[in-house]
Amino acid sequence: MRYLVRARVKPGREADLLAAIERGTLGCGSVAEGEYLRNMKDARVCDDRTTRWVEVCYCPSPLLEERPYWEEYFDLTRVQDAHDRRRCRDENGTEAWACGSCDCTQRLEKRLAETGKSFLDLLRDKVQGDSARVGARTRRKMRIQARS
Repeated sequence: MRYLVRARVKPGREADLLAAIERGTLGCGSVAEGEYLRNMKDARVCDDRTTRWVEVCYCPSPLLEERPYWEEYFDLTRVQDAHDRRRCRDENGTEAWACGSCDCTQRLEKRLAETGKSFLDLLRDKVQGDSARVGARTRRKMRIQARS
């Protein structure tokens, strides 16, 4: 099944999330390992400030296996079917593992790609901005201590 996931990065977890994405370790140990990186590459930040992506999941309940990996960095605000379950070839038994190569959410994914802004771009900007602010504070403290 494919799901539309809406989430917000947990405060203070941005740098760790970016590092896990850039090292390729996000989802490490999960059976869906590479899916996490693809999801983050395609994720978009929408006007309501939620990050959204379409995720493939074969679990009996949505994101059962993936949830602990996501919740390390995200508050999942909504996980919903990305298309009509009755037409899912994997779900209705027509074709096992069909979701991996199915184009059932192609229109949704295209529309999502044209919505909001790239999650990775915004995440990088946030982490770099936070880093610059911390660096400036540290330099200020060092100057103050040097004067004392």
